[in-house]
Amino acid sequence: MMNETTRTYDVIVIGAGPVGENVAERTRAAGLSTVIVERELLGGECSFWACDPSKALLRPVVARADARRVPGLSHAVAGPLDVEAVLAHRDKMSSYWKDDDQVDWLDSVSVDLVRGHGRLDGPRKVSVQTPEGDTVRLTARYAVAVSTGTSAALPGIPGLENVRPWTSREATSSDRVPARLVVVGGGVVAVEMATVWQALGSQVTMLVLEDGLLQRMEPFAGELVTDGLREAGVDIRFGTSAASVGRENGEVRVSLTDGGELVADEILLATGRAPRTWDLGLETIGLTPGDWLKVDDTFRVTDVADGWFYAVGDVNQRALLTHQGKYQARIAGTVIGARAKGEQVDDAPWGTHVATADRTAVPQVVFTHPEVASVGLTTREAEQSGRRIKVVDYDLSHVAGAHQYADGYRGQARMLIDLDRDTVAGVTFAGPGVGELLHSATIAVAGEVPIDRLWHAVPAFPTISEVWLRLLETHRG
Repeated sequence: MMNETTRTYDVIVIGAGPVGENVAERTRAAGLSTVIVERELLGGECSFWACDPSKALLRPVVARADARRVPGLSHAVAGPLDVEAVLAHRDKMSSYWKDDDQVDWLDSVSVDLVRGHGRLDGPRKVSVQTPEGDTVRLTARYAVAVSTGTSAALPGIPGLENVRPWTSREATSSDRVPARLVVVGGGVVAVEMATVWQALGSQVTMLVLEDGLLQRMEPFAGELVTDGLREAGVDIRFGTSAASVGRENGEVRVSLTDGGELVADEILLATGRAPRTWDLGLETIGLTPGDWLKVDDTFRVTDVADGWFYAVGDVNQRALLTHQGKYQARIAGTVIGARAKGEQVDDAPWGTHVATADRTAVPQVVFTHPEVASVGLTTREAEQSGRRIKVVDYDLSHVAGAHQYADGYRGQARMLIDLDRDTVAGVTFAGPGVGELLHSATIAVAGEVPIDRLWHAVPAFPTISEVWLRLLETHRG
């Protein structure tokens, strides 16, 4: 027998990934009663099928690649990776796909949980179908926040429905190594997963429709990653993709747009993301299912009247990165609390209640070998914006810390200077170990630190961070 219950809260959050959890924690900290709705595992994509498992897989791969360039250590790491140990480490870092710790954390911050499929049912109302077949009807006094994220966007390749392709979920959670893996795409997921599975024993072939990898970043970043993947044994084919696919006797047959053909054991489609809004009840509040949710800088959905509806994280398409979604969540939860109490909203740039960094200071690391780390504008974006920019490049291999890091170190650094403001507008590093340089760059960009003041930020010798001094010297000539 199905049961129906009705509950009222100050705030309802749909989606219990890191973003939704942070929204709920912030609204609860503001004194608002809060419930969170989740149909899968608390912790979401990042904890179980993206950030945590992928970086757990990549860490031993990158560490071995670095160690192979260290005198006195290279011989000791010449052999293959222990695949069983790597996958076991991945499983541990993914909490064995159990969310008990996340449930305990929600309890610790006094946020209620309803498990099930939550759909909007008109303004401030959410209907939840539980796994037991019951219905829980929720009403929000102040706000409903959607943090349902994204899922893999699959291209319309003929035959795909019969192939059971890998998406990022299968690529990060597989318990076996395919002998042959085709990766379709040239973005972050594609290069990271190609790095992992090649190192674990697959023969990886990448099909990249564009003429380079990591097209949204500085060109030198994609070029260095291309070199690294090819040195590892990955077959990268530019200017081609899958025209059709099929599976026969367990093998995937891929017909290429250039007329060629490939045979593999699995095919990974890393061709973009789509918002999880198809079955969210958007039509009950005048929005279109499947659309991205457009928001203002306080994360109110702009096409919904009365300001009760918020969209936070990937679902708003501002910056599809977990750390950026959590930044948005901290702001959204705080501003929901302020508005509920009738407090003044600080919505000036860099204010307490707005997400200014989404537009000007978004950091990202690509965990390949070499790594890529970037924040702020790229050269192309700067040119398109019409700003007067000076491009300052420096070869990272000339820094003393790089010589200490590894024999034959290869890398590149680029700093963009806004000539009208005399501040750093963007930074990109590509090279082993550069991910740990990124936060200094993020502070420089977000803090709008004047170039003259950066001269007084002295990097320690001998570290790779000395590249900051070299970039400034190159700028001054």
